[in-house]
Amino acid sequence: MKLFGTSGIRGIVGQDLTVDLCREVAHSLGTLLPSKAKVCLATDTRPSGQVLKKAIFAGLRSSGIDVTDLGIVPTPMLAFLTKEWSFDTGVMVTASHNPPQFNGIKLFNNDSVGYSQEQEREIERVYAEKRFRQGSREGMLHQGQGMKETYLRFLKSNLPGGRFNGKRVVVDPGNGAASRIVTELFSELGIEVVPLNDVPDGLFPGRNPEPKEDTLQGTIEFLREARADLAICFDGDADRVVFCDREGFLGFNESIAFVSRLVAEESGKKSVATTVETGSLLDLAVEDLGVKVVRGKVGDVHVAYLAREIDAAIGVEQVGVYIIPRIGCYPDSIFAALTLLSRVAEVGEIRTFLGKLPRLFFDKGKVPCPNKLKDQVMKMVEDNVSLFGVADVNALDGIRLEFGDSWMLIRASGTEPVIRVLAESSSASRTRELLDSGVGRVQHLVAEVQR
Repeated sequence: MKLFGTSGIRGIVGQDLTVDLCREVAHSLGTLLPSKAKVCLATDTRPSGQVLKKAIFAGLRSSGIDVTDLGIVPTPMLAFLTKEWSFDTGVMVTASHNPPQFNGIKLFNNDSVGYSQEQEREIERVYAEKRFRQGSREGMLHQGQGMKETYLRFLKSNLPGGRFNGKRVVVDPGNGAASRIVTELFSELGIEVVPLNDVPDGLFPGRNPEPKEDTLQGTIEFLREARADLAICFDGDADRVVFCDREGFLGFNESIAFVSRLVAEESGKKSVATTVETGSLLDLAVEDLGVKVVRGKVGDVHVAYLAREIDAAIGVEQVGVYIIPRIGCYPDSIFAALTLLSRVAEVGEIRTFLGKLPRLFFDKGKVPCPNKLKDQVMKMVEDNVSLFGVADVNALDGIRLEFGDSWMLIRASGTEPVIRVLAESSSASRTRELLDSGVGRVQHLVAEVQR
């Protein structure tokens, strides 16, 4: 039984993700953990998180597992505290960037690294067999204390000081898990913060929880009116971050390229881990440093394991995921944002650097597709690649078609009932041509299998 996607378990609450499912997944987890294991658990701001959290508590405690409730905290903080406070596992209840009706479960090991596919399969096996362990006693429930203080000490000990003063920054958590917390942390570090959408509200009234160019127009307008230098914008659980300046959205591939260069320069390491979704700007940004970009499967957990395997300076996903192994192999958008702020004297340095690189045009679309039909549609895409006139096919994760001067990726989403299409070229018209061709072909195949 397949429960896990590219980033944990995800689904619409009451349909794909029920209270019973959460309780039994937690009971499966508890069955696989040592009998005296300790687990910490947190949620993002979604209202459904409180009900699902109770179900997860019940499943874990029935296995004899002690649980510490950390309340509402960002995913990076949950991952960090799992290791820092010596928990055996960390459980994050979140649907990340998805709309409010979604929720999900992410799991982290005691070294802060997300659960591997092998570990996820073991949970799925126990869940399917219903062979749960009943503890000799019910696990205890504790309330976590001092999370922000512990994390702030960590930030102060791992970031260079003295470069934050003078920067005026909009912090936009989008009413998600980073609300108030990041504003407080940044202010403690001496950054002048102008908060926006900084009240926790899992209905996300301020903006869509997925931070991207079309959802951040209000943030950009606010940034200009506030005469701030930069806007730092998080998704629902703050495992992603994107940036805007007074000229507008800084771009997905542009931001990961710039931050990756900063971290690679500082570390001296010669590789960067990313995914098949990432554009070529990253390669161009680190080329003169002798740094190699290695692409693997989509998903922050895959990037984390790849970064560790190749001893990378950083692991990134173009949607705004940053994994910096020096501090831990987990997505830490907060630390990444502070790394950027601490390494640039002026925000204008970002666009100046990017302006020296060849211009590339990157775009993406998506086609609705029921989860149960994804495999069938993707098999048909693979069988029909010759229709695209392609010379090189990469089937590591989805179908990435290389055309020499451009590329296109068709891949089933692991977090939504859609098939994604991404394209990049040095020509805007060529990128649009590729994207339209890919979307059109996928739409035709989805309609065909639904007939």
